[in-house]
Amino acid sequence: MESKSIYELNRIQRYMMQMRPVLYKQVLFSDGTADYREPPEPKEGEEVTIRFRTKKDNVDAVFLCGNGQEYQMKKEETCEEFDYYAYTVVMTDQPFDYYFQVADGMLTLYYDNYGPTKELRPQYSFRIVPGFSTPDWAKGAVMYQILVDRFYNGDAGNDVETNEYFYIRTPSQKIENWDKVPSSFSVAEFYGGDLEGVRKKLDYLQNLGIEVIYFNPLFVSPSNHKYDIQDYDYIDPHYGKIVEDGGALLAQGSVDNRLAERYIKRVTDKRNLEASNQFFAELVEEIHRRGMKVILDGVFNHCGSFNKWMDREELYNGQEGYAPGAYVSGESPYRGYFKFNDQNAWPHNKSYDGWWEHDTLPKLNYEESEELYQYILEIGKKWVSPPYNADGWRLDVAADLGYSERFNHQFWRDFRKAVKSANPNAIILAEHYGDPKNWLSGDQWDTIMNYDAFMEPVTWFLTGMEKHSDSFQECTLGNIGNFEGSMNHYMTSFLTPSLYCSMNQLSNHDHSRFLTRTNHRPGRIDTLGAQAASEGVNKGVLREAVVIQMTWPGAPTLYYGDEAGVCGFTDPDNRRTYPWGREDKELIAFHREIIRIHKEHQALRTGSVKFLQGEHNLLCYARFNRKEQLVVLVNNADGSREADVSVWAAGIPMSVQLEQLIFTNENGYSVVPVVYQVSEGRLKIMLPKHSSVVLRRKD
Repeated sequence: MESKSIYELNRIQRYMMQMRPVLYKQVLFSDGTADYREPPEPKEGEEVTIRFRTKKDNVDAVFLCGNGQEYQMKKEETCEEFDYYAYTVVMTDQPFDYYFQVADGMLTLYYDNYGPTKELRPQYSFRIVPGFSTPDWAKGAVMYQILVDRFYNGDAGNDVETNEYFYIRTPSQKIENWDKVPSSFSVAEFYGGDLEGVRKKLDYLQNLGIEVIYFNPLFVSPSNHKYDIQDYDYIDPHYGKIVEDGGALLAQGSVDNRLAERYIKRVTDKRNLEASNQFFAELVEEIHRRGMKVILDGVFNHCGSFNKWMDREELYNGQEGYAPGAYVSGESPYRGYFKFNDQNAWPHNKSYDGWWEHDTLPKLNYEESEELYQYILEIGKKWVSPPYNADGWRLDVAADLGYSERFNHQFWRDFRKAVKSANPNAIILAEHYGDPKNWLSGDQWDTIMNYDAFMEPVTWFLTGMEKHSDSFQECTLGNIGNFEGSMNHYMTSFLTPSLYCSMNQLSNHDHSRFLTRTNHRPGRIDTLGAQAASEGVNKGVLREAVVIQMTWPGAPTLYYGDEAGVCGFTDPDNRRTYPWGREDKELIAFHREIIRIHKEHQALRTGSVKFLQGEHNLLCYARFNRKEQLVVLVNNADGSREADVSVWAAGIPMSVQLEQLIFTNENGYSVVPVVYQVSEGRLKIMLPKHSSVVLRRKD
C-alpha cells in the first residue's frame, strides 16, 4: 500500500474516532456489593460473578484484570441507560485482586476501587478474600455506645462511696448531683450509672431504634471509664450486684488501699462477683429478646495497677482464693505476665513497663507468658459464649498489643480463631488510628472504629474542627474536594464486608461532642470552661451530620446523649451524664425518624455509594442498588442555594419523580412527603442554609 493510502486511512480513522460518542466516565461503576459481586462473600472453590456497569452502547469492550490475568467480560444485560458486563471466576485459597480495563476505540481507561483512572494504581485494586465474611446483623446496624457510669443510676445500692478507695491522686467520690459537669481530673468521680440503669432504659433505646449496644468496659476496675481492668473474669459489682457488703471506708486523707475494707469486700468477694456476672447474663438475654445485640470492650494491651495479677495496692494479698501479685512477690505465678526491668527490686517491684509509661496501666507481656496468652484467648471466648452470649468485642488500642507488629498480628489471628470458634456470628471490631489494611486482611479484625473514612472527613467538612476541638482550620470547612478525596482514599483500606459494618461515629468517649464542634471554638474545659462547650452551637449542622451518618456505608453509632443535645469538650468533658428530664425532645424525635429511615431501606444498609456533583459546602451522593435509589444532599453553607445535580449515574431514570423522606435545617426537620421531578437526568432543588434532604425514587 502506498504511503498516501496509509495516510488517508489513518486520517479517516482519526475522523471516525472523533465522531464517536463521548465516554461517560462518571457512569462507569463497580464495587463489592451484591449487585456487582455475586456472592459478595465467597468461599474458597466458589464461583463469583463480577459485574461492571457502563453507559448503554458507550464502550467497545470491558476486561476484568485479576492476579496477572486479563479476561474479556460479556455484556450480560442492558437496562434503561446502562449496559452490565459480567465475568465469572473461581476463588482459590488466595486473595483475588482485580481492576477493570475499558476500551473505547483508541482510548483505554482503568477502573479501580477509587474510581476511573488513566494510570494503573495497584494500591487501589478491588480485593476478595475467600472465606472472609462479617456478621450480617452488623452490616448497617444502628449502634449505641454507653459509658455506664454516666447513663442512668438504676440501683443506688451499688454506688461507689466517697473515700471507698484511693486512685491516682484522689479518693473515690460519689457525685450526688447527676447534672454536675465532670471535673477536669475526674477519674475517680462516680455518678452511679449501672447495668440496672441500662435495663430500666431499654424501652427508650428500643423506641429510638437501636439495634446494638456497645458498652465501654464493664469488668472490675477502679476508674469510672474502666480501661484499667482489675479482673477480666467478672463484671464490676458497682455496675452489677453487691450482695455482700460492709467494712470500713478509708479515713479522710488516707491513701493506703490495704485499709479500703469496703472496696476489697465489694470487688474480691466471689458472691458479689458471681452475682454481677449472673445479672449481666440476664441483661444480655433481655436485650436479645428485644432484638438487639451487645458488644463488649476488650482492653487487652494493658491492665490496671489494681489488677489481681499485679496487685500494686495489695487488695488481694492474703485474700482467700487469690495468689500473690507480681508487684508484691517475685515468686508470684503472674510474674511473667509483665515485663520487669529490675529483677532485684522485690518485694514491691515498681520497675514494670507501663503503657505510655503510665504506672497505673501495666503493659501485658504476652511474648514471655504463654499462660497469659492462652488466658486472654479464653477470656475472648468466655464472654461470647453461654451463659453470657455477648455478640462481639471492641478492642481497645489493638495495634499496641505486644512488643512487635509481627507478634501483634499473630495474636489477633489467634484471637479471631478463638472467638469465632466460640461464636461464629460474633464481631471483632478494633479501635485503630491510621491505615488498617494489615489488620483488615480477613484473618484478624472484622472491622474498626472508622475515624479516617468517617468521623474526621465529616467533622472537617461540616465544622472545620479537629475532632478533639483542639483547632479550627477554615480551609477544610465545606471543602468538597478534601471530603470526597479523603472518603474515596480511606474507604479503599477496607474489604467490602469490613466497610459495611465499620463503626461510624460523630462523637465518643475520646473526642469532643460533635454538637460542641459546631461552634468552631477550639479549646478544652480547662481553658474555656464548661459553659463554652454549648455556646454558639448549631443544631442544623448536627442534623446534617446525623443525616450523613445514617445514609453512609457502615454501622451508624450514637454516643449516648448526642441524640439528646449533650455538649462537651474532649475527655473528660465529653463524658457528661445523660440529661434525663432535660432532653432535647425534638432532637431525639429527629434521631428516631432518621434511624427509622435508615432501617427501612436496604440500600442504606448494604447498597452502593456514589458521589454526585458536589460543590463547595454542597455534598451530594447516592445510595443505591438495582431495586431502589436514594439521593442525599447537604447544604453546609450559611446561605440558601439552588442545587442542579445530575443524578442518573446512580441508576435513576432520566425522567422520574423523587420523593422526600426527610428534610432538615436549623429550625428542625420534616418527614412530610414532597415530590421533586428529575428531567433529563437532572434534579433541581432549593436548599436553605445548613439543610439536608434525603430523596427516594418513587416506584
